[in-house]
Amino acid sequence: MAHILWKKGGSGDVAASADDLTTVRSTIPSAPGSRIEGELAEGGAPVRLKVHRCRKDGEAFVIEGRLLDATRELRTALAALAPP
Repeated sequence: MAHILWKKGGSGDVAASADDLTTVRSTIPSAPGSRIEGELAEGGAPVRLKVHRCRKDGEAFVIEGRLLDATRELRTALAALAPP
């Protein structure tokens, strides 16, 4: 099951998250400089990322970015979803 459901379609899994820096393996790309919005699949908390880099990795896209307007609870939830 995906961790994040994007508003423009597709989904993503949190690969890493430390403070505001987050890496997501996504089914859709997002250009550097863009903002991608979605919500957590469980709980529905809004997730907004300012994209720093996006690269193709096999069938997925690796999106690296900075969280926008993230609460402490959201940062904690994303860090818990990332693999150890």
